[in-house]
Amino acid sequence: MTRGSVRRDRHEVMRPGDPAPPPHRLSSPVPRTGGRTLAALVSDRDRHRFTGRVSELAFLESCLGDDPPASIVLVCGPGGIGKSALLRELARRADARGWDVFRVDGRELAPQSGALETALATVRHSDRPLLLIDSFERMTALGGYLRGELLPALPSSSLVVISGRGAPDPAWFADGWEGAARLLDLGELPRRDALRLLQAHGVTDEYAPAIAGWAGGSPLALALAADAVRSGADWDPAAGMDQPEILRSLIHRLVDDCDTDGVRMSALGVAAIVRVTTPGLLAAVLPDSDAEAAYERLCSFTFTEPLGDGLALHELVRKALHADLARRDRERERELRRRIIDHLYERTRHGDLLLLIDMAHLVEAPAIRWGFGWEGSISYRIDNLRPGDAERVVQLLHERRFGEWWELTGRFFAQAPERVAVVRDLGEQLQGYLVCMTPATAPAWADEDPLTGPWLAHARQHARLGDSVLWHDSVDFTGSARNGLQAMLGMAGVLRSGTRNPRFAYLPIDPSNLEALAFAHAVGAQHLPDLDLEIAGRRIECHRIDYGPGGLFAAIRRVVYAELGLPAPDEPESGPAGRDPAEVRAEVREALRNFAVPHELARSPLARGTGPQERAESVRRLLREAAEHAFGDSANEKLLRDVLIKGYLDPGPSHEHAAMRLSLSRAAYFRRLRTAVGRVAEHVAGSRLVDEG
Repeated sequence: MTRGSVRRDRHEVMRPGDPAPPPHRLSSPVPRTGGRTLAALVSDRDRHRFTGRVSELAFLESCLGDDPPASIVLVCGPGGIGKSALLRELARRADARGWDVFRVDGRELAPQSGALETALATVRHSDRPLLLIDSFERMTALGGYLRGELLPALPSSSLVVISGRGAPDPAWFADGWEGAARLLDLGELPRRDALRLLQAHGVTDEYAPAIAGWAGGSPLALALAADAVRSGADWDPAAGMDQPEILRSLIHRLVDDCDTDGVRMSALGVAAIVRVTTPGLLAAVLPDSDAEAAYERLCSFTFTEPLGDGLALHELVRKALHADLARRDRERERELRRRIIDHLYERTRHGDLLLLIDMAHLVEAPAIRWGFGWEGSISYRIDNLRPGDAERVVQLLHERRFGEWWELTGRFFAQAPERVAVVRDLGEQLQGYLVCMTPATAPAWADEDPLTGPWLAHARQHARLGDSVLWHDSVDFTGSARNGLQAMLGMAGVLRSGTRNPRFAYLPIDPSNLEALAFAHAVGAQHLPDLDLEIAGRRIECHRIDYGPGGLFAAIRRVVYAELGLPAPDEPESGPAGRDPAEVRAEVREALRNFAVPHELARSPLARGTGPQERAESVRRLLREAAEHAFGDSANEKLLRDVLIKGYLDPGPSHEHAAMRLSLSRAAYFRRLRTAVGRVAEHVAGSRLVDEG
């Protein structure tokens, strides 16, 4: 391996003196307890309760030596066997030996191309990097990319440890990788280690032997049993239980005990519903509780583990707890889910588009999850175009007797590849693709496309209401309705579109695809027959989703509310026609920069009308009118207006020429130009000009 580009991400083990990592998107400042952060408390407890795995750790530590037996270690085993705990212990030991530790968790990667590269962008700056990739079963589709591109570019001193459920892909032990990779299969804990683990959790000799015999070497079962015994639950391990009753029974006992042990069940319920729990989330969702104390108590459970800037329940436990909560106290579960979606929705107003993933996690309707979600990232990944992808798409379209469609799609592959994304499987084979755009990001010639041309014109007629995302293609070649691939195409299309919170979505739907029709019906899409296209004897229907004035974020919240049996929540207007003022201001600035470029003005969301010329002139009229009303009558105000006119509305050869004509220094001119542009943008965003045209 040679030097490449990966960076220490937010999951790493920090070394003394390092700057703090950026906050997790669900987090708020972590409260402190007695001068120590809760994060430090979690780490200390995790360190103290780890025990066992002596031989496995000895091998891993030998890989940190000068003559390592392996540069890549693949740790595998079933859920609850202790893979994540082993990686955390290795991270601590490597950190103590001066290694730089970088960590990625498959549960945290968004289904976007480049997500892993973004998470690991600066490893090349380390001379001794340890890269830990956990929950690899959630990102196994990246295996080919890791072997083909990322790992070969790492420094030769690197150690990479990848942990996941099930046996690793045989490709890890072929084509030369067999000389660098080793398999570490985690099995049951030996009885001696099981007893040590129970002792570390405070279980006395009175109970430990019986629990160790009953748990069968499962660290998760041992931990749950230890929690049950320490809480005082009346449970006799000698009675025995079979899976899955082990988890179910112990979880029930722990849930029963939570209220009497100083932790409200609501905090555990929140953790069972969301992907990641943070003190900030608990404080927002449970405003009347002591969020810090509740979070600290959650940290003490053996079935929680650090994730991002918060914690996550072990997935087996989380699902069991959520089901148990819904069964025992449906009203409480519904209320918690409502508060969680409200909190996430409020946070979207700060512009974090990736919160879509966390919000979509709360939607239960199968028909909607078919077309929008990210569960498919376990087996697939979104990627940019590579050589040979176009030829493969042509082949797959012909195999499905729809080769004529390439006449429309091919131009995007050749001339606008940034609008295309493909889906690859575990073997790096292309299994689907999308072509997606907005009126602002569509290539100029897309207006000539027989499908998107009429759609773009229709979207621009309604641009005053909000942005639109248009899928020219959203094609799943697998033919499976349950693998999550189609949902990834929906999620990735929005994330790649460039719009923060679209109002409309235009979907190409084959009416013979019943799942697609069910999705369109579930999200309230309207069929627009005038925008349908018939090609080669097939009809592609145009279904448009109107997410409402609050856009996609508000629509997801409405779906969750509807599933909870609640009336639609109030959605305050956010600007002209419900649009975000920040977006309008950005559009005004962009339009001013393109004032002399008609085809760019015609693509602006501010434009109205049908033809390019009419649309461009509508933007110019809007900006001229704003310039007339955005300034006062004082000498300084008149100068600001003159600077705007000479700089953009009636420009000279250059800004320097405009400054000279106004008898201003270059610095004074640009300072006033920024002020004038901001004034016009604020005027348009705060007025009804966008509505009235």
